[in-house]
Amino acid sequence: MSKPLNAALSEEIAQRLSHKAKTSFDNAYEAALLIPGVTYVQGFLVLPGIPYKPMEHCWLEVEDAIVDPALPHLNRAPEEIWYFSAQRLSVKKLKAAIEEAKEDYPEDDPLPVYGPAPYEYYGDAMLGGKDYLEAFQAAEAKCRELNQSELDRN
Repeated sequence: MSKPLNAALSEEIAQRLSHKAKTSFDNAYEAALLIPGVTYVQGFLVLPGIPYKPMEHCWLEVEDAIVDPALPHLNRAPEEIWYFSAQRLSVKKLKAAIEEAKEDYPEDDPLPVYGPAPYEYYGDAMLGGKDYLEAFQAAEAKCRELNQSELDRN
């Protein structure tokens, strides 16, 4: 079960970011550097309606709640957003993974962090391990549940 979204803290953190990054991964990374004791989480986001499929997304966990610095850009009420975690990283491990990625693959964006191979297939991608596959499948099921009537019409 996903932790509840703390919308007020998400909005506050989004306001504190020095710039609006292009991706949820960049926003969550920047926010993770501002907030002590957070966990950086990668996984999938499900919203009712278009795009009718899970979206790869990133957020933070603080104690018993989700903090999503991208919340203001989602244009949804908190009760219309579902999070499915695939990987959790401490800020220390996240920084180390980013440094390693920059060193090993300087031409590529270091985020998201997928961890070691072997990778599983999910959707149209082959990234992440078994945890990614399981999170994607759970998110896909929730997406079908939320959008079944719309999907039946198409």
